[in-house]
Amino acid sequence: MGKDLIPPGSGGGDHIEPVDLRKALEERYLAYALSTIMHRALPDVRDGLKPVHRRIMHAMRLLRLNPDQGFAKCARIVGEVMGKFHPHGDQSIYDALVRLAQSFSVRYPLVDGQGNFGNIDGDNAAAMRYTEARMTEVATALLEGITEDAVDFRPTYNEEDEEPVVLPGAFPNLLANGSSGIAVGMATSVPPHNLAEICKAALHLIDHPDASVEDLMTQEPAEDADENMVRGPDFPTGGIIVDSFASILEAYKSGRGSFRVRAVWNTEDQGRGTWQIVVTEIPYGVQKSRLIEKMAELLLARKLPLLDDVRDESAEDVRLVLVPKSRTVDPAILMESLFKLTELESRFPLNMNVLSRGKVPGVLSLKQVLQEWLEHRKEVLVRRSRHRLGEINRRLEVLGGYLVAYLNIDEVIRIIREEDEPKPVMMARWELTDLQAESILNMRLRALRKLEEFEIRKEFDALTAEKEQIETLLASEAKQWKTVRWEVEKLRDRFGSHTELGRRRTQFADAPEHDEQHIAHAMIEREPVTVVVSDKGWLRAMKGHMSDFSTLTFKEGDGLKMAFHAQTTDKILVLTTGGKFFTLGADRLPGGRGHGEPIRIMVDMENDQAIVTAFVHDPSRRLLLASHQGNGFVIPETEIVANTRKGRQVMNVKAPDEARLCVPISGDHVAIVGENRKLLVFPLTEIPEMTRGKGVRLQKYKDGGISDLKTFTLENGLSWQDSADRTFTRGREELAEWLGARASAGRMVPKGFPRTGKFA
Repeated sequence: MGKDLIPPGSGGGDHIEPVDLRKALEERYLAYALSTIMHRALPDVRDGLKPVHRRIMHAMRLLRLNPDQGFAKCARIVGEVMGKFHPHGDQSIYDALVRLAQSFSVRYPLVDGQGNFGNIDGDNAAAMRYTEARMTEVATALLEGITEDAVDFRPTYNEEDEEPVVLPGAFPNLLANGSSGIAVGMATSVPPHNLAEICKAALHLIDHPDASVEDLMTQEPAEDADENMVRGPDFPTGGIIVDSFASILEAYKSGRGSFRVRAVWNTEDQGRGTWQIVVTEIPYGVQKSRLIEKMAELLLARKLPLLDDVRDESAEDVRLVLVPKSRTVDPAILMESLFKLTELESRFPLNMNVLSRGKVPGVLSLKQVLQEWLEHRKEVLVRRSRHRLGEINRRLEVLGGYLVAYLNIDEVIRIIREEDEPKPVMMARWELTDLQAESILNMRLRALRKLEEFEIRKEFDALTAEKEQIETLLASEAKQWKTVRWEVEKLRDRFGSHTELGRRRTQFADAPEHDEQHIAHAMIEREPVTVVVSDKGWLRAMKGHMSDFSTLTFKEGDGLKMAFHAQTTDKILVLTTGGKFFTLGADRLPGGRGHGEPIRIMVDMENDQAIVTAFVHDPSRRLLLASHQGNGFVIPETEIVANTRKGRQVMNVKAPDEARLCVPISGDHVAIVGENRKLLVFPLTEIPEMTRGKGVRLQKYKDGGISDLKTFTLENGLSWQDSADRTFTRGREELAEWLGARASAGRMVPKGFPRTGKFA
């Protein structure tokens, strides 16, 4: 039984070859990576196409689907491409074909589609059995001259047929239509551009081969749009690019960068002071339906307090209606909040990673891309000219034979009638070539009219003149560039800015400057809350402004440290004993259910530190900070806001010292009392204003430290409250004996000062 299980011919393991796994993986993965880079994901710089698109174009040409012919079913085209050229899935081929026909995906569509080819909402095209297609004028420009030996052909995957390695590319497709793809270890992303601008830049490069990238770009647009050189991308869906010229230029120099594209909007007056915003163009590559879904989600999550409703009133064109919460809303601030939170503003990457000369992947600058396209056009011109020259020489040879026949027509007829093998006899008699003799023998009797000889002489002379022209063209590089220049001008006239297809769609503008504070507020629903801080550092925000804090509950062993009123749009500043300030958004604090969350979850606060105080940020105030040992300084409140979890180190304290007090400044004098119950009053001007540091000595202590401090106006006197909530005030004269210089020890507190050592 065991012997039967051994496969036949196994020879007991003699045919097993040991393979180094690492080497095998390296070889195979490299082969896969190269295949993906070369034959799938990266476009060729010369025609801007990936193999699948090139094969679709070639197959449509073979099916004679020219712009002036009828349409063919897409299933027929896909079948042709898959069967002959592209051994991949039919759906992937159809998806590529569909995209080439979508006017919102491709700036200059290569396919003219009939039927449902999808829409800007992201809906799919109908099945390929229902849709029909043919080529556009742009596609014919790409294929111009392909039958005239303009490009090399290679065998197809099954070697039954031939396919072009690259298309002649009279149309600068890489820049005009853009391309994007992800290979192995590299990606490409080229946005679409305006053809008239590319042509103008190409003409400039022909005239000035040493031109820099900056020379090929236009910063200030000209009156005649056809006179502009490259200004930036020109997306099929329009939009506004809000980048500076310097950053756009840098991107084209290096071949890497990105563009900020914003939606186009305007306000529509509804009468009686009401209005609504209408968005008419959205950024390229954004699905409209997904955009509206996202906005609806944000509305439900109350992240867009200025917006009341969003409606899609689009038909053929885009029309999104945004209804504001009230007529007092600033439309610009509302739109800024939407730009921040939704895809009404998006970034389109630029990564001109393409196959240079069809072989080497690399990131090229704008100038290099144009150079390679122009070099390719020159090579195509030379190859087409040589091909035509060969055709002319062959025809001239045939015509020469015809003329001999006409001059000796009777003799020719006699030889054909009487000789068994007329061809060699004729060749010997008049020194004809094989081709000439064959042509004479293949002549029709009706071609023996007298008129025909005149026609032949006329054709002979015309071809001889054309031959001379082509020979001078091939001999002079300057003439070749002149011809390429003429071709580019012809292309610009055909698809220039004056045509509906060619006019620029994407505009340029500077992003309006708005106060970040206003935009931040526009993204938060304004509601009253009560911020509660516990002794152990737990934070929460209760809805509404509470007046009775006795109802608050805490974890066992914890209690109320402080509570204060705020709005959800406020920033909450927290000072720790380590002299660090942290900033929290009131809208980000946990809700009032339960006991909240410890502050250490929200910010990176050291374990050995505790909260000194917390308060609502007011940028107009100045604060007085003091440490336990009696050092302090004044700081503007704008200087302590921290935008990260790490917070901002403001007061430098070394253990055992720690930050102890933070009071808002009002008045011109400082009253400070120590744990030794000594009080000192001195002018506020003696304390320096700093943004960070240890500060200066405020009061001197033999032992112990600071108990409390207060700022006040000397004219009005110093007030405090005792435990029975009675208020005491000491006027200027009564405070005379406590007035002193900063950093002195002070004197014992006056009668009636609270036992707690606090002013309140």
